[in-house]
Amino acid sequence: MTASGRSFLAYCRPGFEGECAQELAAADAELASGGFARSQRNSGHVEFVLPDAQAATRFARSVSWRDLVFARQLLRVIAKVEGLPREDRLASLLPPIQSSARRYKDAWIESPDSDAARELAGLCRSLNNALIARMKREQMIDPTSAFRLHICLTDAQTAFVAEAEIAESSPWPGGIPRLRFPSAAPSRSTLKLEEALLTLLDADERERWLKPGMTGVDLGAAPGGWTWQLARRSISVTAVDNGPMDQGLLDSGLVTHLRADGFRYQPQNPVDWMVCDMVEQPIKVAARMAEWLANGWCRHTIFNLKLPMKKRFDEVVLCRRLVEERVDAVGKRMQWRARQLYHDREEITVFARIR
Repeated sequence: MTASGRSFLAYCRPGFEGECAQELAAADAELASGGFARSQRNSGHVEFVLPDAQAATRFARSVSWRDLVFARQLLRVIAKVEGLPREDRLASLLPPIQSSARRYKDAWIESPDSDAARELAGLCRSLNNALIARMKREQMIDPTSAFRLHICLTDAQTAFVAEAEIAESSPWPGGIPRLRFPSAAPSRSTLKLEEALLTLLDADERERWLKPGMTGVDLGAAPGGWTWQLARRSISVTAVDNGPMDQGLLDSGLVTHLRADGFRYQPQNPVDWMVCDMVEQPIKVAARMAEWLANGWCRHTIFNLKLPMKKRFDEVVLCRRLVEERVDAVGKRMQWRARQLYHDREEITVFARIR
């Protein structure tokens, strides 16, 4: 067992470990702590190590999972346990949990979203049941606790024992909301917007900002996967695309199909929502989104940025800076949240609004 208390574990999309590490390092650079990342390509996780426990505490107070783009979850590591015996893995996992001297509201045993780690799903489930039962017997479960225990199996013999403050962490195991594809939706891209609304907005914001009778525009809408998410909430949508739209959406009475270029269209009146999943260079999409926000054409927007093969983290920083500068230039302030969603691939999804 390797004691820690000075490192953090971030889950990410396999293949994006480098971007996740860059983002954590950039956050740490503002604190001048001198932390460093450990990662392996396609592992689906990154460990970020601080020089001492005091620096780790500063990092925990300053870096929020909610503000990270490439991390699906951020956990504080208690210990790394290696050489787990096949006969009784729980016996090796319990000592670091007991040493934390904390009681937990719940405990999750999970694995990263990598090809190799996904094969551990059955082991995670069986171990989780045994762990919860043992923790209850030893009075280590407290329904009023603000913390949740996480055990991440990276392989059958290795685990990170970690914890998270529930209010400041992802509410889904592995940081992944498991969504079911709605059969009435015209394309699987609908899951991107559903996940974005679920993860980038909280429950109160969804209730206030997604009301029946609101208006929206979907740029590059065809065949209508994102339009469907707005229409199902009784929002009237102008679907802008030269391609064909799903007939069921057109028959709903909530969707107007306008055959036009999403990079040229502008609404006659401001709308509540503009959504956009156009395939184009990210900087070009960012400039178009900045135009909508700066001109007040929409109150809220969710859009995707398709990332290049190289310097993807740098491209995200560049796009955000461009939008912020253009909004600032007209005397407005912007709220920006971004995440690489589970249903994203080589892209990130952004929510923005003028405050």
